[in-house]
Amino acid sequence: MANIKRTFPVNGLGCAACVARVEGALKSMPGVNGCSVSLASNTAQVDYDNDITSAAKLQQAVRDAGYDLLIESDSDLEAEDPDSKAEEEAELLRQKEYRIMRRDMVLAVILALAIFVIQMGFKDFNGRGIALFLLAALSVFWCGRRFHRNAFKQARHFSAGMDTLVSVSTLISFIFSSFNLAFPSVLASESGMAPLYFDSAAMITAFILIGRVLEEKAKYGTTASIRKLMGLRPRKDKARPGDLVKVKPGERIPVDGSVKDGNSFVDESLLTGELLAVEKYPGQKVFAGTINGNGVLMVIAEKTGQDTLLSGIIRMVREAQGSKARIQRTVDKVAAVFVPVVIVLALATFIYWLTVPGAGFARALLNMVSVLVIACPCALGLATPTAIVAGIGNGADKGILIKNADALQLARKIDSVVFDKTGTLTMGAPKVTASKWFSMFSKGILKAMEMNSSHPLAEALLAEAGDEEPKPMTDFRYVPGTGIEATYMNIRYFIGNSSTKACPEAEQWKKEGRTVVYFSSEYELLAVFAVEDEIRGTSAEAVSCLREMGIESYLLSGDNSAAAGLAARKLGIDNFGGGAFPADKLSFVRDLQSRKHIVAMVGDGINDSAALAAADLGIAVGSGSDVAMDTAMVTLVSPDLRKLTALVKLSKRTDRIIKENLFWAFIYNVLMIPMAAGLFGFDLNPMIAAACMAMSSICVVCNSLRLRRM
Repeated sequence: MANIKRTFPVNGLGCAACVARVEGALKSMPGVNGCSVSLASNTAQVDYDNDITSAAKLQQAVRDAGYDLLIESDSDLEAEDPDSKAEEEAELLRQKEYRIMRRDMVLAVILALAIFVIQMGFKDFNGRGIALFLLAALSVFWCGRRFHRNAFKQARHFSAGMDTLVSVSTLISFIFSSFNLAFPSVLASESGMAPLYFDSAAMITAFILIGRVLEEKAKYGTTASIRKLMGLRPRKDKARPGDLVKVKPGERIPVDGSVKDGNSFVDESLLTGELLAVEKYPGQKVFAGTINGNGVLMVIAEKTGQDTLLSGIIRMVREAQGSKARIQRTVDKVAAVFVPVVIVLALATFIYWLTVPGAGFARALLNMVSVLVIACPCALGLATPTAIVAGIGNGADKGILIKNADALQLARKIDSVVFDKTGTLTMGAPKVTASKWFSMFSKGILKAMEMNSSHPLAEALLAEAGDEEPKPMTDFRYVPGTGIEATYMNIRYFIGNSSTKACPEAEQWKKEGRTVVYFSSEYELLAVFAVEDEIRGTSAEAVSCLREMGIESYLLSGDNSAAAGLAARKLGIDNFGGGAFPADKLSFVRDLQSRKHIVAMVGDGINDSAALAAADLGIAVGSGSDVAMDTAMVTLVSPDLRKLTALVKLSKRTDRIIKENLFWAFIYNVLMIPMAAGLFGFDLNPMIAAACMAMSSICVVCNSLRLRRM
C-alpha cells in the first residue's frame, strides 16, 4: 500500500453540480480512499493508493466526466513540489480563460446594447429583423460558446449544470425569435406581428458573462493567501542539508537552518504574522522564505525544498482550503439535484401558462426561460467553500495554520482550553532567577561539569558560570534522578536536586514553586540556584482574553505541583495540576469531555500528542515537535498565544458568513423561481432574471471576501 494525498487543479468547474460530477467520477475509481472538490479554489484533493491507481488514471476519469484534471506524472513525486508545475499551468490557463471571458463579456455587452437600440428605436428599418438575427447569433454562439460547449459535454454524460440552464434558455429565446422572423404569420400576436426576443437572448448572455467575470475576480481574491505563500518559495535553490549558504542583505533565505556566522534582523512576518523583525545571530534558527535585513548571514542548511517549514505550511493551507465543512456535504447533495429540479419546474411553468386562458404561447415560453435563467446553483455551491477558503487564508496570514474546514468551524464552540506549561505558556528555556554563592572560585568547576551534562537545566547553569575557565574534571558520572558528579584535584563535586547541608534561601524558593539546584563538594555547600522557566510575555494576556470570551483555562505540567501552581498564579489560571504524565493529560481531557465540555488542548511536545489527538480541537505551538504539529488540527506558527483568541473570533465570523451565504442562496432561489414563473401576479423579463442570477453569485463571493479584511 502506498497512500498518497495530493491536490490537483481542475478545469471546467462552473457550479455545485459540476463539483458533484467530478467527485463522483473520482470516488468511483478503484484505489481512491476519498476526495474533496472545491468550487472556490477549483481544486480536487484526492487520497488514493498509488499501487492501484495513478494520477493519469484519475485524470482520464475526470476527462470522461467532461472536465479536466491537471497533473504531474507519478514519477515526479520525488520532486521538491510535485504539484507545483500543474498549479502553475492551471494558473496560466485560468488567467488566459479569464482574459478571453472578459473580452467576450465586453463584446456581448456591445452587441446587447446594439440589439436593444435597434429593437426599440428602428422599428421602421426594413432590415431590422435580419440585423437583430445576425447580432444575436454572434452574441449567443460566439460570446456564449462556453455555455453551449459545457452543456453539450454534460449532456453526453447524462448530467446538467448551470451552463445547461444558460445554454437552454438562450437557445430557446434565439430559436423562438428566429422562427418568428422566418414565419411571422404562424405565431402572430393581436398586433399582427410575431414577437422577437433576440434582445433577451443577447442580454442573458451579456449579464451571465458579467457575473462570471466578477465572480472569477472575487474568487481569485479568496485564494490570495496561498498564492502569497507560494510566492515566498525560493526559486531554483540547489542547496542540500549540511551545505553552508550565504544570505546577503535583502535576500530571501532559501533554506531552513541555523546561523553559523553573522548578525542580522530577519523579517518573518509573512510566515508567522509577527510584524517586528527578529534578530538572528549564531545558533539561531532561520526559515526559508523569510527576508534577511541589513547583515550577511552564513546559514547551515538543515531542511530544503519540500521539507522546509514554508513548504509544509503551503501544503497544509492548500489541503485545508480544499477540505469541506460538514454542512457543505449537505449543500452538495441539494446542489446535485438542483438543476434537474429547475428544468422540471421550468417545463411545469410552460405547461401551466399554456393552459391559462389568454396567456398564449409566447408568455408561457418567456416565463419558462425566466425560470431557467434566474435559478442559481452557483450561489449554493459557493456559499460555504468561498467562506472556508477566505477564512483559512486569513488565518494563514496571521500565522494560524488550520488543517481543515471542520477545525475552523469547531473553534467557535470550545469552552475549555488545557495548556501544557513548558514551551507553551513558558519560554521553554529555564533561567537562573536567584542564586547564593558560598565559594565563588568554584565557578570553573560548575562550568566544566555542566558542559558534560545533557540535562535541560544545564544551559541555565552554564550561563550562571559566565566566562569562567572550565576546570579539568575527571570521573564524570550521571546519577539518574539525583544529578551529576565529578572529581577535581581528588575532591568529589556534586550538582543535583538535594544536599545534606541546610540553606534557608533554598527552602523558601521551594515554597515559591521554583526549581532548586544544589552545587556542593564532599565537604561543603558551594552554591544554590533557583531556576525558573520564564512565562511568555503574551501568555497572561491570552488567558485573560479567553476568560472574557467565557472560555475556562487549565494548566497541566510535568513539573511538580509547586512549580505548576507558581506559573498558574502568574497567569491567572485557577485550575492547574503538576506531575502530569502524558496519560494524565489524556485522562484529564477525556474527563472534561465526559462532562460535556468542548475541549481544546494546546501543547508543543511529543508528550502532548495523545492529548492533542483526543481533544475536540488540538492546537500545536509551531516551535514544538513535528509529532505535536502532525497530530494537532491547528498550528500556531509563532508561540504568541493571543492567536488563540484570534482563532476563535475568526471561527465565529466564518460561521456567521457561511450562514449568511446559505440563507441568501436558499431564500433567493425560494423567492425568485416562483417570481420568474409568474406566480406573484407579474411576469419577469428574462433579461432582469439574468441580471438577478449574476448578482446572486457575486453577493455570496463578496460577502465571503469580508473575511480577508478581518
